Amino acid sequence: MFPVSLIIVFPFIIAAIVPFIYRRFTKIHVGWFVLLVPIFLLVMLARLIPSVAGGSTYIHTYKWIPHLGINFTTYLDGLSMIFGLLITGVGSLVILYSIFYLSSKESLQHFYCYLLLFMGAMLGVVFSDNLMVLYVFWELTSVSSFLLIAFWHHRKGSRQGAQKAMLITVSGGVAMLVGFIMLHSMTGTYSIREIISSLSEITDHAFFIPAMILILIGAFTKSAQFPFHIWLPDAMEAPTPVSAYLHSATMVKAGIYLVARFTPIFGGEQVWFWVVSGVGMITLFWGSFNAIRQTDLKALLAYSTVSQLGLIMSLLGLGSIALHLGYSKDSIIYTQATFAALFHMINHSTFKGALFMVVGIVDHELGTRDIRRLGGLMTLMPFTFTVATIGSLSMAGLPPFNGFLSKEMFFAATVAISELNAYSLDTIGIIFPIIAWIASVFTFVYCMIIIFKTFLGPAQPEKLDKPIHEAPIGMLISPLILVAFVVGIFFFPNILGEYILRPAMASIYPTFAEAESLTPKISAWHGINAELLMTIGVILVGALLYYRLKNWKPIYSLFSQKYTFNALYNKVLSDSEVSSTLTTKSYMTGFLRDYLVYIYLFFIVTTGGFLLFSSAFSFSVSTNAPISLYEAILVGVMAIAAVAMIFAKSRLTAVLLNGVLGYAISIFFVIFRAPDLALTQLVVESVTTALFLLAFSHLPDWKKEKSSSNTKMMNGIISIAVGAIVMLIGLSAINYNSFESISVFFEDAYELAGGANIVNAILGDFRAFDTMLEVVVLFIAGLGVYTLIKLRAKKGAEDIEDQ
Repeated sequence: MFPVSLIIVFPFIIAAIVPFIYRRFTKIHVGWFVLLVPIFLLVMLARLIPSVAGGSTYIHTYKWIPHLGINFTTYLDGLSMIFGLLITGVGSLVILYSIFYLSSKESLQHFYCYLLLFMGAMLGVVFSDNLMVLYVFWELTSVSSFLLIAFWHHRKGSRQGAQKAMLITVSGGVAMLVGFIMLHSMTGTYSIREIISSLSEITDHAFFIPAMILILIGAFTKSAQFPFHIWLPDAMEAPTPVSAYLHSATMVKAGIYLVARFTPIFGGEQVWFWVVSGVGMITLFWGSFNAIRQTDLKALLAYSTVSQLGLIMSLLGLGSIALHLGYSKDSIIYTQATFAALFHMINHSTFKGALFMVVGIVDHELGTRDIRRLGGLMTLMPFTFTVATIGSLSMAGLPPFNGFLSKEMFFAATVAISELNAYSLDTIGIIFPIIAWIASVFTFVYCMIIIFKTFLGPAQPEKLDKPIHEAPIGMLISPLILVAFVVGIFFFPNILGEYILRPAMASIYPTFAEAESLTPKISAWHGINAELLMTIGVILVGALLYYRLKNWKPIYSLFSQKYTFNALYNKVLSDSEVSSTLTTKSYMTGFLRDYLVYIYLFFIVTTGGFLLFSSAFSFSVSTNAPISLYEAILVGVMAIAAVAMIFAKSRLTAVLLNGVLGYAISIFFVIFRAPDLALTQLVVESVTTALFLLAFSHLPDWKKEKSSSNTKMMNGIISIAVGAIVMLIGLSAINYNSFESISVFFEDAYELAGGANIVNAILGDFRAFDTMLEVVVLFIAGLGVYTLIKLRAKKGAEDIEDQ
C-alpha cells in the first residue's frame, strides 16, 4: 500500500526538480512531465476506493515533535477520499489544459512548481489528522495560491488580487489556529479523531463556542463566504487554468472540507447550525444576485462560484441538525442535506471546471471575455458551445445533467428543515426554501446570460481582436471530459453514491449506527412534489426575468460602490498604510540614541518591574567571600575610568578610558582563575580599541555634537537606572534559588563533550550551535543579495500595468 504521507510529499518532491527538468528537456513541454504526478496520485487513490467504501481507513504516523503532541499523522477515510480524488482528478485535467493554454514564452517552470506546491498543500489539508500539521498545510495553500494568482505579476490587477486573497485567507487562518489551540487546551490532543472521541467531555467547556467561531472564520475566509467573499472575484486575474483549479475544485473547497470534518465535533450545537446555514444562505443569494450584473464572463463565474459555495455551506449547516436530534428513523432524513452538500460539491467541480475552461478558450482564441463584445459563436465554435451549454444548464439545475439531481435534493432539504419542530424552525424556517428559490432564479438567469449572450444572437467580429475560430483539440479535451461526467453522473448517480458519498457520510456521522441509511437512493424522478414545483417555478420566472433583463437590470445602479465590502477593504488597507507610515516615522528617527532609549526603557520597565513586584531580589553579605586588596584596587580603577569617561573632553580620551575598563575586567578574570576568558577579553578589547582608533578620523567632530540639558538629564537617569538594575540582578542571582541551577545541565560536560573545563564545553559545543545559525543567516542574506543583483526583472517590466 502506497502510504498516504507519500501522496502528500510526492508533489513537493517533483516541484523541487521541475526547474531542472525544464532546463534539461527544452524540446518537450514541461507540463507533460508534471501531468504524470496527479495521474499517478489519482490512480493510487482510486485503487483504495473499494476498501474505503467497505469501511477501511488508512492511518500513518511519523514522529515530528512528539513531546508537544505534534506528529505528521495522515488519515484517509471516506471524507478525505472525496477531496483527494477532486484534487488529483481535476488537477490532471487542468494541467493537460494548461499545456495548450499557456505560451511557451511564459515562465512555465515557475507555474508548474507553484501548481504542484498548491496540490501538495491541499492534499496535506485533507489528509492531516493533526491540527497543527493541518494548519501548516492550510497556510501553505494561501502562500502557493498567492504565487499562482500573481503569476502574471506585471499586471497590477494580478498583484492586487493576490494580495487581497492572501490577507483575507491568512487572517482567517490565524483565527482558526487560535481555535485549534483552544481545542487542544480542552482535550489535551491535536488529533481530530481523538477530539471526536472525547466530545462528551468538552461540550460544556467555556472555550467550546469561541473555538467553534474561530474555526468557522478560517473556513469562511477560505471558502469565500459572505462577507469574506470579496477576494474571489479579484483572484480571477490569475491565468484560467489556475481559476479552474483553485476556485472550482480545490482552494475554495478547503473551507467546505473543514466544516464537514468538524461537523461531528460542533454539529450538535445550535450556534453551529444557525451560523453555518445562515452564512451559507446569505452567500448563496448575494453571489447569484451580483453575478447577473457582471459583464466579464470570468467575473460572472467568480460570483457564481461564491453562490454555489454558499449553497454547499448552507446544506452542511442544515444537515448538522441531525446530530442535535440524535439517530432515529425520523431524524435520518435531515442527514440528506449533508449528502446533498457532498453530492453538489462534486457536481460543482465538474460543471464549473468546464465553464472556467470555456471562458479561457473564448479569451484565448478571441482576445476578450467582455460579454458586450461577444455573440454568435455557436456555429463557429460548436464544441466550445456544447461544453458551455451543458455546464450552464447543469449549474442552472436542469435535466439531464448532474446539477439537477443535487439541486432537487437542496430544495427537498430546505423544505424538510422548514417543517422541523426544533430551533424555532417551525416558525422562521420558511426563510430557507424562500431564499433557496430566489437564489436559484438568479442562478438560472446568469446561466442563460452565459449561453445566449456569448454564443447566440448576432456575431460582432468588428469588436473582437481575433477572428472567430474553434479552439485546438488539446484545449477541448479537458472540458469535454468534465461535461462527460456531468452527463454520466446524471444517468448513473448511485455508483457515486455507493462508493464515494456513503463512506464520506459515515465519516461525518460516526455516531450513527446504521451508516447504510445515511445514503439515500438518488433518482431523477420523485413524482410531483414541492421541489419539482420549485424547479418549474425557477424555470418560468427565470426565463421571464432574462427576457425582461434590460427593464430591471438598472436596479443595480442603486447599490453604490462607495458602500461595499470592497470599498471597506480598500479604505482599511489605505488607512492602515498611512497610519503605519506615520507610526513608523514617529519612532524610526535615524538616531542611534533614540533606539537605545527604547531598548533601555523596555529593560527598565520589564526587569525593574519584576524585581519590584516580586520576591526575586534577595541579597545577604553573610555568604559572600572576602574582598581582597587587589579586587578593591581594580574596582576603584574601573569606577574612576567610568566616571572620567563621562567628563572626557575628547573622543580619544573616552576611547582610551573605555579600554582601561575592558583590560581591568580581563585582570579580574585572571584573579578569579579564568585564563580563557581573560585571554578572550584581552583580544576583544584590543581589537575593539584598535577599530575605534582606525575609524577615529571618520567620526564627526565631538565639539559640534551638543545636547540640551533635558537630553543630558534623561541620559543620566536612564544610565543610572540601567546600571542599578544590572547591579541588583547580579546581587540577586547570588541567592536566587527559585529554579534549579542551569549548571546541572552541564554536570556531564566532560563525559558528553570531552571538555575538562565547563567554560570550554559551553563555548565549543553549545555556543557553536548559535554560531552555526548565525552563519546560516548570513548565507541566506547573501543569497538574497545575489538574487537582487543577478535576477533583476527586465527593464521597465515593473512599470507595466494591466490595461
